[in-house]
Amino acid sequence: MSRIERLEILQVDLPPKVVRSDAIQSFATQETPMMRITDSDGATGIGYSYTIGQGGSSIVALLRDHLGPMLLGRDADCIDAIWHDLFMKTHALSVGPLVALSLAAIDTALWDLRGKKTGLPLHKLAGGAKPRIPVYTTEGGWLHMSQAEIVAEAEAALANGFAGTKIKVGRATVQEDITRLSAVRRVVGDGFQVMTDANQGFTVAEAIRRAGAFEQAGLDLAWYEEPLPAEDVEGHVRLSAATRIPVAVGESLYHPAQFRDYLARGACSIVQVDVARIGGITPWLKTAHLAEAFNVPVCPHFLMELHLPLVCAVPNGAWLEHIPQLDDIAASRVVVKDGFATPPEAPGNGIEWDEAEIARRQAFTPIVLR
Repeated sequence: MSRIERLEILQVDLPPKVVRSDAIQSFATQETPMMRITDSDGATGIGYSYTIGQGGSSIVALLRDHLGPMLLGRDADCIDAIWHDLFMKTHALSVGPLVALSLAAIDTALWDLRGKKTGLPLHKLAGGAKPRIPVYTTEGGWLHMSQAEIVAEAEAALANGFAGTKIKVGRATVQEDITRLSAVRRVVGDGFQVMTDANQGFTVAEAIRRAGAFEQAGLDLAWYEEPLPAEDVEGHVRLSAATRIPVAVGESLYHPAQFRDYLARGACSIVQVDVARIGGITPWLKTAHLAEAFNVPVCPHFLMELHLPLVCAVPNGAWLEHIPQLDDIAASRVVVKDGFATPPEAPGNGIEWDEAEIARRQAFTPIVLR
């Protein structure tokens, strides 16, 4: 049995590769809280989480003052017990993003540690269901971009081997959304997937109205993502009953039980569970298997470096979202070929960190707990 002997908490801030804006917000910077866990055998696992511009210092404080001290001395192999214990000890703050994002930094480090000690890559350690996964890109479809820009980006995505692209919707009129989407569909053809994302920007009535207009326009959309506020399960029930376009939710849900509510009520047809926002790999897998029981696919949100092995680990993994964000601090890359990506075979989570660049970019002197 190996026990957790040393923790190192740090944060790296990463600017987005392109300007990112949607119906309700913009992506200012990726605050990246990180956790290094070293056990009594001297093995180390590295985990991380993220924000889109605010809250990183709060995550670090929760790790430093509360969750970190609870970890010391624990058996590093008992990942599920650790996750449950830490969640319950911070239950007065849950369910919500602060605790989930903090737990994710710990949990992903523990899975990395387990993989390195067993010699197994994450996609096999977590299930080994698929050898590769289709990939779509989001970086060319942000809401502020002009029609000419999103068309050019869609053409580039097709030429660069992606299998699909995601376009943000929520312009001032439904006709403007349709005009933009139609222009993209014309240049990519019928075999290329086009996803849409409203980022919680619509009322129920407007979401239903736009879904009907999208169907009538014959756009053949792969899905309609976050059309409503995430807390409006009843609204998603009504929308799902009113449209044939698959409704996708998940990036703004923070516990498997929230997905259960959606799935049990038929309020979504695609699950987009985010490994950081759900609290780590442990609850991510629970959510993916829950969706499998409802015969619903998993198409996770963001964090492609971790999601690549995870979406290949489960039978209902369907798509990987390509948004490069770790390139400045990692030597490893997600490679897209003929529309697919293959998970890394290196033991652990499969991210080859650039330690020198992390040290250069860190937001503060690392915090060490023993």
